[in-house]
Amino acid sequence: MSDRIILHCDCNGFFASVEMLSRPELAHVPMAVAGDPESRHGIILAKNEIAKGYGVKTAETIWQAKKKCPDLVLVPPHHEKYHEISRRVNAIYLDYTDLVDPFGIDESFLDVTGSMHLFPFSPRELADVIRARVKSEIGITISVGVSFCRVFAKLGSDYKKPDATTVISRENFKDIVYSLPVSDMLYVGRRTGEQLRALGVLTIGDLAAADPVRLKGLLGEAGEMLWRYANGNDHEPVCSYYERKRPKSVGNGMTFRRNIVGEGEIRAGVVALCDAVAARLREENCKCTVVQVQVKSPDFRTVQRQKTLRRATWLQRDLVENAMQLIKEANGYGNMIRALTVTASGLVGPNETEEQLDMFAVDDVPDKREGVEDALHAIRKRFGRSSIRLGYYRQPDSAPDDHGEAQKNS
Repeated sequence: MSDRIILHCDCNGFFASVEMLSRPELAHVPMAVAGDPESRHGIILAKNEIAKGYGVKTAETIWQAKKKCPDLVLVPPHHEKYHEISRRVNAIYLDYTDLVDPFGIDESFLDVTGSMHLFPFSPRELADVIRARVKSEIGITISVGVSFCRVFAKLGSDYKKPDATTVISRENFKDIVYSLPVSDMLYVGRRTGEQLRALGVLTIGDLAAADPVRLKGLLGEAGEMLWRYANGNDHEPVCSYYERKRPKSVGNGMTFRRNIVGEGEIRAGVVALCDAVAARLREENCKCTVVQVQVKSPDFRTVQRQKTLRRATWLQRDLVENAMQLIKEANGYGNMIRALTVTASGLVGPNETEEQLDMFAVDDVPDKREGVEDALHAIRKRFGRSSIRLGYYRQPDSAPDDHGEAQKNS
């Protein structure tokens, strides 16, 4: 059997690149997309090449970045723009294969093995054609790794940036890959990297030469898997774009600029979180059967509670009311809250479950609420997430100031 031809396409400085589409002047100054500088956890989400030259790094705090680059221009994130550009970029990839597997908002694996005969290009030339199309049609750059497996294709896209193609083949992979730090390899996180370094495994070449039995003893099945991957034995398939796996859960979290307290302030934060969770459920065509909340106090004490629902839902109102009930039981409305997370889990298809009937429940006609939120979702798809939102009643003196910085949307 001949080798597969796998591409890993990675958008360069994605959030920053998208911001520069509408503000071209930002391309000439050090800039970064970041959380609010006034928030307690403002971090750098993306940076342009000029800021990168100053040593600014993704995920470091704003004050650290400003210390390196005092003139750094900070731009707030616009997630609706990023999702739209991501969709358009993947649409280009789909012109070459249906085996397009997004690996986050800014990168995708492509398996072009079965479609190469349709194009008069070598694998490298095809990668260059795709790069050129994204650059001319979208206005951002991507880097592409070309290899015979996913892990090495990912290493290829990281190897040379921005706007570059790197081919890692059977013939050259040891020369390119084996000198790279083991932490560069896919699925080697911080903790795994520390365990491997303690074993004397510093590079991917060290990992490939290590004793797989010893690795399995240290890391379990993951140790043997990483050994196989380092040796190029990665047969993980690239899934079709149209048959992507349903997520296990959808969550959204927020750390507030100031501690919130009272039912009005807490409800305002919960509504904002549940609005995003409900929208994501509809995007995934899923309903949830479990709602979970995580409440963090100012002293960093964390409490979690969850509830199994009587009826699967993707309605914002259902999420809000159940989350509020859980928060009341776990924390009460009179205790200060530093951070909140709302998660929808137990995901099912929109028609997969029947309602668990409750003879004492008084229902307020869920079909009508479905119609309202269906209409809201359709308007947002056409005009953007910020074009319309569901309201809720609150006392005038309970209104919080700006809720805070979104921390998670998984």
